[in-house]
Order: sequence, then structure tokens, then C-alpha cells
Amino acid sequence: MVFFDPLTKSFIPVAWKTDGTYTEDAWPADAVLLNEAEQAMYWRQSPPEGKQLGSVDGRPVWVDLPGLTFEQMAKAERAWRDAEAQRTEWLVNRHRDEQDMQLATTLTAEQFAELLVYRQALRDWPQSQAFPDTEQRPVAPAFLSALEGMQ
Repeated sequence: MVFFDPLTKSFIPVAWKTDGTYTEDAWPADAVLLNEAEQAMYWRQSPPEGKQLGSVDGRPVWVDLPGLTFEQMAKAERAWRDAEAQRTEWLVNRHRDEQDMQLATTLTAEQFAELLVYRQALRDWPQSQAFPDTEQRPVAPAFLSALEGMQ
């Protein structure tokens, strides 16, 4: 048999109540004895994906993991933005080098302009009202995926 302490969200073997592990003064006042179903579902079990151990009315339950804070989401989005800018840097440099050497360019003038607009959108992304919503990220030009292996 096992007790559940909802305050600390921890499990306590019943033997610990009498074997000296806990004194009477130290025993959690709100500890509840789990029934067999609760014990099988929660004690020594890993939570399901996206869940953590919680407590409702003093009983153990699986609850949703808390979402990321705004700061955590913003940090992740800035990292994504920086990686995207880095991922396209070679193509900007290549195009400009090809122009400077008066060679045929890998990109058309329209593609290069589209790439520059995308890179500007990446720079502006953290100031956008939609930031850091990943669904509202700047969208890369379609032609980029075809050029990724050229580096």
C-alpha cells in the first residue's frame, strides 16, 4: 500500500508511517492512502506524453505539462530566425560574387529580390505583433528548398 502526498506530489510507502522513517509530527497531514487502481496508475509510473503528476482534490492525476513562457518561446523563435538567416547567407554571398565576377547568376533577379525580402522579414520577425507564434513565421521562398544541396 502507498500514500500520496498532494502537497509534494510524492508517494510514501505505508511502512514508512510506522518504521521510523517519518515521525508522527513529520507525517504529511494531507497524505491519502491510494486505492489499488490509483497505485497501479500512478506509483512508479512514467507520465504519458505531455503530462506530469498533479493533484485534484488530494488525489493523484496526470495533468498537462505547462506551456512555454513567452520568454522561452521568444528565445526559441530568435534561434530559429538566426538559423534561417545563416542558412540563406551563402546564397546571398554567392549571388553577389557571381554578379561581381560578371558570371551567370544562380538566382534570377526576381528570386534574389524575393530572398532579400525574406531575409528582411526574418530581421523584422521579433518586432512583429504575431511574434513568437510559430504559425506566423516568415515563409521562405519556395525555390530555396531546391537549392539546399548546392552549398
